Amino acid sequence: MKFRATLLTLFSCTILAAQEYFPANGEVKTKNNNYMALTNAKIFVSPSQVLEKGTLLIRNGKVVKVGKSVDLPENTVVVEAAGRWIYPSFIDIFSDFGISKPEKAEAEGRSAEYEPSRDGYYWNDHIMPENDAIDKFTYDQKEAEKLLKNGFGVVNSHIQDGIARGTGVLIALNDRENDAVRILNDRSAQYFSFTKSIAQRQSYPTSLMGAMALLRQMYADADWYEKGNVDTKDRSLEALMANKGLVQIFSAEDKGNVLRADGIGDQFGIQYAILAGGDEYERVSEIKATNASLILPLNFPDAYDVEDPYAVHHLSLKSMRHWNQAPANPKILAENEVPFAFTLHGLKTSDDFMTRLQKAIAYGLPKTKALHALTTEPARILQKSNDLGTLQEGRIANFLISSGDIFDKETVLYENWVQGKKYVVNDIDKKDIRGEYDVTIDNQKFSLSIKGKSVEPKIEVKKDTLKLKAQLKYNEGWLTIAIIDKNNKTYRLSTSNEGITDNQIKGKVLLGDGRESTFSAVETAPFSQKDKKENYMPPLTEVTYPNIGYGYEKIPQAQNMLFKNATVWTSEEQGILKNTDVLVKNGKIQKVGADLNAGGATVIDATGKHLTAGIIDEHSHIAALAINEAGQNSSAEVQMQDVVDNEDKGIYHALAGGVTTLQLLHGSANPIGGQSAIMKLKWGMLPNEMVYENSPKFIKFALGENVKQSNWGSYTRFPQTRMGVEQVFMNYFQRAKEYLAKKESGEPYRYDEEMETLGEILRGERFITCHSYVQSEINMMMKVAEKFDFKVNTFTHILEGYKVADKMKEHGVGGGTFSDWWAYKFEVNDAIPYNAAIMHNQGVTVAINSDDAEMIRRLNQEAAKTMKYGALSEEEAWKMVTINPAKLLHLDQRTGSIKEGKDADLVLWSHHPLSIYAKAEKTIIDGAIFFDIEKDAMLRKSVKEERNKLINQMLIVKQGGAKTQKPEEDKKELMHCDTGA
Repeated sequence: MKFRATLLTLFSCTILAAQEYFPANGEVKTKNNNYMALTNAKIFVSPSQVLEKGTLLIRNGKVVKVGKSVDLPENTVVVEAAGRWIYPSFIDIFSDFGISKPEKAEAEGRSAEYEPSRDGYYWNDHIMPENDAIDKFTYDQKEAEKLLKNGFGVVNSHIQDGIARGTGVLIALNDRENDAVRILNDRSAQYFSFTKSIAQRQSYPTSLMGAMALLRQMYADADWYEKGNVDTKDRSLEALMANKGLVQIFSAEDKGNVLRADGIGDQFGIQYAILAGGDEYERVSEIKATNASLILPLNFPDAYDVEDPYAVHHLSLKSMRHWNQAPANPKILAENEVPFAFTLHGLKTSDDFMTRLQKAIAYGLPKTKALHALTTEPARILQKSNDLGTLQEGRIANFLISSGDIFDKETVLYENWVQGKKYVVNDIDKKDIRGEYDVTIDNQKFSLSIKGKSVEPKIEVKKDTLKLKAQLKYNEGWLTIAIIDKNNKTYRLSTSNEGITDNQIKGKVLLGDGRESTFSAVETAPFSQKDKKENYMPPLTEVTYPNIGYGYEKIPQAQNMLFKNATVWTSEEQGILKNTDVLVKNGKIQKVGADLNAGGATVIDATGKHLTAGIIDEHSHIAALAINEAGQNSSAEVQMQDVVDNEDKGIYHALAGGVTTLQLLHGSANPIGGQSAIMKLKWGMLPNEMVYENSPKFIKFALGENVKQSNWGSYTRFPQTRMGVEQVFMNYFQRAKEYLAKKESGEPYRYDEEMETLGEILRGERFITCHSYVQSEINMMMKVAEKFDFKVNTFTHILEGYKVADKMKEHGVGGGTFSDWWAYKFEVNDAIPYNAAIMHNQGVTVAINSDDAEMIRRLNQEAAKTMKYGALSEEEAWKMVTINPAKLLHLDQRTGSIKEGKDADLVLWSHHPLSIYAKAEKTIIDGAIFFDIEKDAMLRKSVKEERNKLINQMLIVKQGGAKTQKPEEDKKELMHCDTGA
């Protein structure tokens, strides 16, 4: 039946809430208190409550009653809605609607800005909780129309800039009222991110780990401030405290960052709602364990244009997989009962919203879950369930009227009602006239083919087989068709809706010579979309751990194994043992000896092969998302474990080179760097699972060119000289000493994460690995340490260590060095390849390290060079990559040698481990095989096959008319000490 839209126009309800006391000088002041009832509709009161032939009664912008049998008051305008579907309008809780984009701050010269630009606010300009979106909000009519056409009635907007971003504003998209009516909440939530403001120039933080440290310090400072311990006013902390009762929303935009954000929240008792990244399917169980509600984008990547084989060559398997797997992300989260709300954030245009949502549904997302994610879930997250998200009594009258299932491709959205006000999306009286018709006009027979969308029909007219010029318009209940034949004779057909029936269109026709007549177009065939290409749904590839090339289908598990008849390099007093067995049980080395009984363990024939402890790299920068926090001259508060990249393929490469443990070091951008992460290379596991349990605490310090910024022309940050570097250390350790004294006195003190870390050094709880080259600075660093009664643990690089080896021995410091690098920059000119052997011969514990993603793959060969440069024995050479670095890292009681009771971190080599022909056949960590050369051969084959499979899928998708994107190389930068400095 026809919906009586004219009555809706005349009697639509009005909200007169906030401004009813204003005088009315321009018109008669009146108030419409009529009810409106939409009857006989299919009503989705909520996603789980659906009424057939129901009635929705509204008044003054609110739902009064909904049900199958509703008593209607006398002053009710009744609207027949049979055949229509009514849904709650959608809600987007992560938007910047009505907020102008922040402008990027202009740089002033080459030097960074290290100090804050504001007085009376927090010490870091990227912390701006005092910002209120309402103060910068302007209703955007044009953007509102786009949102309304896509079914949205409410958006939650905020200033998308900074780490602490301030509060949001909740807006009803009611374009017929002003802000007094449509602003539902001017402090709807408090927002955070890991991304600093583009409008501020302050350098710190320059990294993800810096942003995390800043957030932790911010919360600690807020607690200190709230307890009344600060005499001055800090408007940022005042705002942070005032906003802590609001919903807290964190912009993470990546599965790893979801876990990082939740970790910060857990530390401070905050449960964030988190903007996700669309890749949560890769770690869904861990995501679920956060108990966070996600805000889920639908920005599934387009297929890549893979027709050019040269362009495809650099396209990573990770990117190709994500294209294949991402559309299933909502379904997987729903199956695992992870709560989420959808957002338009991340889409190039809001017009992509419904097609992406339909794609998610096609990939298995239940429609009920989809509706929850657009209505009840965002309302719940915003703590607005009593006002929004359903059509229950008392809720705001935000609803959609459609021709059918709102998620069906053929459904037409007619109207979007917001606060009881109607926004027309498509003419509800427009009929579906698509089909094939024959019509005879003035003794001329024409064939009419009307196709396209039902709300935007298009026409093609033929006379016999000749295609004629034609135009169709159908608006506001009137249909007109203009035809021009081959002789330029015109025919203008017109009719109203009354002339349109199920299989016929009747009306008047005006001929080119002015004569009038009638026409009757008779349908000969209904509209069919069989000519449309079916949407191809590529079969999903399997998720691996990690979900990139060479990831494993299952995470390796510890197994009991017995190595038989191996040449065992113990790195202990026993030296090298021939024809020896090693039994591994429960992740530990249980027994070393001859003719051991397997006792149910898997037997591995190691005859002719060599078994060693796993290689340990004392200085590495692989497996990190950032290396330097360069925003301050001390970054002791940052933690490398915050930025472990467990998907870095360098981990797999290192395993293939026999490396089982490394120290992930901060870079050398500042004299006092960040806290180390000591890790086992458990490929496929999460970052927190890779970091050692009860790990020794380390921190990176640095000397030389990098810390005084000699090579990149920055002149504003102290220090700028080597003597200034010394004063940085003196100042910070003195401050740390005073901090500890106050902390231990029992007096109230401001928790300072940086001072806590330096205090651990003074107490002997944290150890320094110091980047160093020049002997004068090496001496200086030892003297500073002795002045404050602690020892430097390790000098790394230490290429002039041979000059001060005796002093190093006296101080008790070890050395981690290169085998034969020299003269790659000015301060390395005096380096010699005999450095390691000279330090070793003086009694210094020496390790050979990599500091390089390539060199880590062949540290066995780097160790062998000490036999050439210094005539070390093969056993002493091998210790430089096993037990010696274990000693430097205070891990020698756990790993670094083959000894009963130690962790089963082992490598089975094909040849003598110091040979250039040696290959790691198995690399074992805690009794689990994390690299196997035979499995690697199979993985190489499967990676090639999977790439070809995904390329073929993308070719099919492109041929089907889908959008594609240009392939881009997804290549991770190989990081070193100065990366990001």
